[in-house]
Amino acid sequence: MSGPDLEFPAKLRFLFEPHRFKVAYGGRGGAKSWAFARALLVLGSMTRLRILCTREVQKSIKDSVKRLLDDQIEAMGMQRMYESLETEIRGVNGTEFFFAGLQQHTVDSIKSFEGADLCWIEEAQTVSERSLNILIPTIRKPDSEIWVSFNPQLDTDPVWKRFIENPPTNARVQKVNWNDNPWFPTVLEAERQHCQETDKDNYGNIWEGECRSSVAGAIYSKEIAEALQAQRICPVPYDPRLKVHTIWDLGFNDSMSIILAQKGVSDLRVIGYLEDSFKTLDWYAAELNKMNYNWGYDWLPHDAKAADFKTGLNTHQILKKLGRRTKEIPNIGIEMGIKAARMLFPRVYFDKAKAARLIECLKRYRRGVPTTTGEPGSPVHDAFSHGADSFRYLAVVAEQLRNEDEAPVPRVETRTYDTATGY
Repeated sequence: MSGPDLEFPAKLRFLFEPHRFKVAYGGRGGAKSWAFARALLVLGSMTRLRILCTREVQKSIKDSVKRLLDDQIEAMGMQRMYESLETEIRGVNGTEFFFAGLQQHTVDSIKSFEGADLCWIEEAQTVSERSLNILIPTIRKPDSEIWVSFNPQLDTDPVWKRFIENPPTNARVQKVNWNDNPWFPTVLEAERQHCQETDKDNYGNIWEGECRSSVAGAIYSKEIAEALQAQRICPVPYDPRLKVHTIWDLGFNDSMSIILAQKGVSDLRVIGYLEDSFKTLDWYAAELNKMNYNWGYDWLPHDAKAADFKTGLNTHQILKKLGRRTKEIPNIGIEMGIKAARMLFPRVYFDKAKAARLIECLKRYRRGVPTTTGEPGSPVHDAFSHGADSFRYLAVVAEQLRNEDEAPVPRVETRTYDTATGY
């Protein structure tokens, strides 16, 4: 049995060619996973191979591609070649398929993968930069290969930036969609046409392999798409004639998020963004002061009034001691803040480079959907919610931002009145 004699979409025959990285991406129905499974089984039947099948999260073997491989073993009549066990697949020639999630591994624990000949990363759009940085150097056996298959999500996803925007020289990258699959089933064609007619916003991503402007279900998906279309995510220079106000979402173990904004006549400009963890207030104040901007106020949420148990001072008091000027953000609640943010979006220009992390947070800010109800609930608290919270705070205070220094309160002189002289 040889690879080229099998039924394979023409665009996926490169799987039988030698390349360090083999990457296939695109929309639904392109037969990517089906072809990857078949190619790996065929190659494993021809040569003794150790094949690692991975994904970002694998809580159990049910989350892996093992079931897909089992189905293809049966479909290709290879039951005599392979024995399917509970957590692995073994070939009579010594070939092994084993399965693992990347998220739970560290630099040390992932060393067990060093002997892999082939590594398949399925649903790679969900794989983190950390996981890629740990895995790729580990698969280093001579002539070893890394196979990557995914349906695109955002153009800021690590797998997209690494293999599509800036593919390595030893990579073979191929986009594969439904119309590249000669065996595209009739039932999927009916689904595709229905989606094209009724869900135009998502059709390009689901079926044509195009990136989304934000994650599915993102709270600000429409607003981000409009900002991209209107080219309001672009270079936004600092204007020294305008005050730079900072809007904070406080955190220490969680991220501290700080937006740097300037208010024009009719627009609002996000010229920078600062986010970090495990840093003290003096560090953030020093980072801001390095910028030597025409500073306005540091706007702090209501919890900034809580005193630090070590110093007895609250955030306002600490920042003022560090030479900053502060104001409090009114607490209007999350949902009212989200509405205010939606109303503000059409006026906001984001610096594409300096506010890139904030833009990423807004693209990924979404509501949780409990499995019990299936209805969207409260916003998810995750690595992206802190930046989104600071933008929500910006919307709350947008109309209060000023480019003039507040006039000092007049000082009233007091003196003792002499009843004898009248002075």
